[in-house]
Amino acid sequence: MRKRIIKYSFMVFFIFLALIVMGVVAFMQQPLFGKHPSGARLERIKKSPHYRDGQFQNESFTPDLAEGNSYLKVFTKFFFGKSKYNIPGALIPSQKTDLLHLKPEENVLVWFGHSSYFMQIDGKTILVDPVFSGSASPVKFTTPSFKGSDVYSVEDLPAIDYLFLSHDHWDHLDYETILKLKTKVGKVITGLGTGEHFEYWGYDVSRIIEKDWNESADLGNGFTVNVTPGRHFSGRDFSRNRALWVSFVLQTPTMKIFIGGDSGYDNHFKKIGAQFGPFDLALLECGQYNEAWKYIHMMPEETVTAARELGAKKLMPVHWAKFALSIHDWNEPILRASAEAQKQGMPLVTPLIGQKVELKGDQAFTQWWKEARLQPEG
Repeated sequence: MRKRIIKYSFMVFFIFLALIVMGVVAFMQQPLFGKHPSGARLERIKKSPHYRDGQFQNESFTPDLAEGNSYLKVFTKFFFGKSKYNIPGALIPSQKTDLLHLKPEENVLVWFGHSSYFMQIDGKTILVDPVFSGSASPVKFTTPSFKGSDVYSVEDLPAIDYLFLSHDHWDHLDYETILKLKTKVGKVITGLGTGEHFEYWGYDVSRIIEKDWNESADLGNGFTVNVTPGRHFSGRDFSRNRALWVSFVLQTPTMKIFIGGDSGYDNHFKKIGAQFGPFDLALLECGQYNEAWKYIHMMPEETVTAARELGAKKLMPVHWAKFALSIHDWNEPILRASAEAQKQGMPLVTPLIGQKVELKGDQAFTQWWKEARLQPEG
């Protein structure tokens, strides 16, 4: 009888496990997961010097986890070792700029939190890594945006000449937002492979510009873009690095801007600075870091160093103030970046979400993240 009970228990366990696996597989068939490159796109990818062994590779050896770490340690810290200030307990302060009625001659930037922002420069409208769905995950309740950070929607945007997409992670490539933008976007500019998602989601391939590292595109009217490396990874499911993660050098008729995407610190910043610098502005990630994954996300101090190596006249730290994707205090990234910027003499651009940033000229910003601790409720 005992053996029969044990046998029955094992059978129930494996049936339950099989049902879970089948449920996960079925869940991941949804369109929001996108599609892996295939056909002519995949053949082009295979010719890239950065594609080996079935996936894209970083320029430097980049392990998922730093030395001395394991996934067990990381998961334990992530679920049980988070700072009590990981999520602000009050509304993130913000402003609302009327983007639909900007003057044509205005050269401005408006940040939406994390790595999403709008620019109007020299008469063209640009949108970078937009996420307006309120989440950075296929399972929405796991990574909700901070309260107060979602003050904009796709309906608040004018027609977009160029949509820049740095890579296909959920906190940069948002399915709901991309679908809503379909009728507003002129051209999509992204790395090799990421265009497969857009085409699968109904974008005409003629509107998609996909480039490898060290390739460029002439956008006309004095606008050019050079696609440059990052040190990161990609993937919307369990398969990694089928599409390329990139940064961008955007040259307009009167300005040069570095759009950083996600990246760990490496010597590519110095190389990009030597080839394309100086920059009027560099937008670089400074949040969601941890020593355990330091090779794929910079520490805030490295963000400032990277800006200096790029030859940036100003640095705008992004990738913070909207999602908790690491275990640090929600405002620790900007506190550390600000302290380091003062040491290195790097001017910072630190607007409120939604505040209009004048791209040409000097502008003072409040240290709004210090005005209230925004401590967690209770």
